[in-house]
This record gives sequence, C-alpha cells and structure tokens, in this order.
Amino acid sequence: MRLKDKVAIITGASRGLGKAIAESFAREGALIAVCSRTNEIFTVADQIKTTCSSCYAGKLDVANYNEVKEFVEAVHKKFGRIDILVNNAAILGERTNIADYPIDVWEKVININLNGVFYFSHEVVKYMMTQGNGSIIMVSSSVGRKGRARWGAYAVSKFGVEGLVQVLADELKDTGIRVNSVNPGPLATKMRKQAYPNEDQSKLKKPEEIVDIFIYLASDESNGITGMQFDAQDFKLNEIKK
Repeated sequence: MRLKDKVAIITGASRGLGKAIAESFAREGALIAVCSRTNEIFTVADQIKTTCSSCYAGKLDVANYNEVKEFVEAVHKKFGRIDILVNNAAILGERTNIADYPIDVWEKVININLNGVFYFSHEVVKYMMTQGNGSIIMVSSSVGRKGRARWGAYAVSKFGVEGLVQVLADELKDTGIRVNSVNPGPLATKMRKQAYPNEDQSKLKKPEEIVDIFIYLASDESNGITGMQFDAQDFKLNEIKK
C-alpha cells in the first residue's frame, strides 16, 4: 500500500498505459480520479472500484481548458486534496513529413499532447502548493528527447512536455512538489499499433509490466527527486535505493 490514501489524477485512462497506471495505483491504496474523451472511462472506473475505496471519473477533452478546470475542481471538492497527477493523455497524429503534415491534425496533436498537459498542471499545482507537496508525472517518449523523421507533431509535443518538466521542476524546487518525465518505451498498445501497424506486438511489454516507475514517482519514496527523465523499461527500484 505504497500510495495509501493519496489522491491521484490519471488522464487518458480508458485504455492502455493510463488504465494500467490507474489500476496499479488503486491496488497500492490510492484514491483515484480518471478521465478520458470516451464513455469507456466509466467502465474503467467501475472496474477500479473493486480494488479501490473510491474512484471518480470524468469524460472530458484535455484540450479544453474549462473542462479541465471543472474536473480538477470537482476532484479536489470530492477528496479534499490532490497528491498525484499523471499527464498521460495523448494522440499520435500523422506519421508523415513536416512538409506534408495536415495543419488541422498538427493543431489537434499540439492541443491535446502539450496544451492539455499544461492545463492540468496549471490547475493541479495550485492545490499542491497549498498542501506543500505533490508529484506530477509526465508521460514522454523517446522521440521527445531525440527527434526522428516522420514523427511530426507527436515528437514536437513531447519535446514541449520535456521542456515543461524542466521549467516547472525549477519553479517548484523549494515547494515540496516534484515533477518528472517517464518514457514508457515500446508497449503493446493501440497507439503503438497505429504507429507500427506491421509490428508483432506479442514481442512487446504490456503496459502492466512497466508501472513500477510510476508507483515509485507517485510515492513518498521519490521525495526530493525532481526534474528528472526516466525510462520505464530500464527502471530498477533496487538500483535507485542503492
């Protein structure tokens, strides 16, 4: 029960990594708040309630500031605090050259993957600062640390997320709030299938297999760890403790 009674918001939690993180946090004793663009989120919330004393769910667009603000306010009203934010919601967009990239798709990817992360962080930080502690975990990508051809808006948005981690961690370094990023690596998910349609996903790790780094960063074990980049598939807690 490493997260006992901590209140955690996980965005994009209706499937894949977000769902796996929410389920693992619930098993560790956290009180869960999840959101997604689809009605699937309410089914996920019902499943989580079997292992969690409380799970709040909301259907919203993370690219809509007013919807984000209302959701965060509702979570705080329900639980009285917010201890953890996992900014997971993202879309892939198009795998094409910059010269050919559709303008409307570019704007949509940036709005969801970067502006949505800013909106949630912007709102949650206010409550964490009053509490004097908290953990914000950004889900990044290898192409957000080293750009590669034909990754377009997705890569650029993840570079922006990494920049936000650095800025926010520096701003909050004396507040007890820590901000870190995690690159999940290749996982057997629908988004990965969209990016690599011919890949054999049976050879990839499942999201449930790489949640340890998220539990560590959400727990008090990571107090003092901020402004760092982590690779989920290389994470070993025993080495950290040494």
